[in-house]
Amino acid sequence: MMPVPPEETANPIDAVAADWAARADRQLSEAEAAELEVWLAADARHAGAYARARAVSLYSERAGALGGQFDPDTFSETPAKPADMSRRHMLWGGAIAAGVGAITVAGIAYGSRGQVYATHRGEMRVVTLADGSLVSLNTASRMKVVYSAGHRLIRLEEGEALFDVARDASRPFIVRAGDTDVAAIGTSFTVQRLAGAAVEVLVKSGIVEVRHARTEPVRLIANTRAVAPVLAATGAGQGAAVVTAAVAPVELERALAWREGRIAFEGITLREAAEQFRRYSDTRIVIDDPAIAREEITGLFQANDPAGFAQAVAASFGLRTRVGEGQVHIYR
Repeated sequence: MMPVPPEETANPIDAVAADWAARADRQLSEAEAAELEVWLAADARHAGAYARARAVSLYSERAGALGGQFDPDTFSETPAKPADMSRRHMLWGGAIAAGVGAITVAGIAYGSRGQVYATHRGEMRVVTLADGSLVSLNTASRMKVVYSAGHRLIRLEEGEALFDVARDASRPFIVRAGDTDVAAIGTSFTVQRLAGAAVEVLVKSGIVEVRHARTEPVRLIANTRAVAPVLAATGAGQGAAVVTAAVAPVELERALAWREGRIAFEGITLREAAEQFRRYSDTRIVIDDPAIAREEITGLFQANDPAGFAQAVAASFGLRTRVGEGQVHIYR
């Protein structure tokens, strides 16, 4: 992270970020997009401040973006259910490293075609688009940006991304993930596309429309998740419905922990946790004992530190660990 001059405190950073967010609402010229890229690259805090400013801007426009056809009564938010966990399973912060990995910031020229952006395993990248939209790419992700005068198309080829979309009613913003399209005007949402798994959409603010295969489009509001089933190559599963569910704010924050280089677990098995760590690190967590693998864990951990996670688990459950080349074993 590049140093920030002492006089540039948090308040001035937020003020500059708010100014950029306002300018992005009016669309940025190529020169402005380049200037924004330089400012974002100066310090990781700039990207975070800009994302917050964009979220505030989008939230203020949310009522108008919903439109007269949207019926909020069709959605209900389910309150977060307290987890029935023992204290020894609560490992919040048990393996968090002191710092978060560096954030890469990149930009593209307005109107460019086929620009590809990707992240390696364990990397998170922030991409600034010429219209002021901000895309945060999670680990092992790849997307292609295709902008034109009539549309803004993002092809998410693999992985996961958070989209903070600049409002532009004349050019819909569409994220395409396999057989699923997610359309938005001005909002904040994530799309996850992992090999062999259903496409997941999580709306942080605003409203999006999910279009999947031959099914009817589904509208989603903030704090809502949609799961679009995988269609077999033979065509089996055509017409399978998109499943939606309300998401509590605390669950939303857990789902977005990767933006800070962390993984948040809530009552999942150690086997499932080990699988999630494989997305972020080449070091595998090996659990040979099925009884250990079925144990449940809750906590917040550094995504690129599977060894630290294993040691925290061992301390909690009275187990042992053995670190080898490319793997860490958890055993009794």
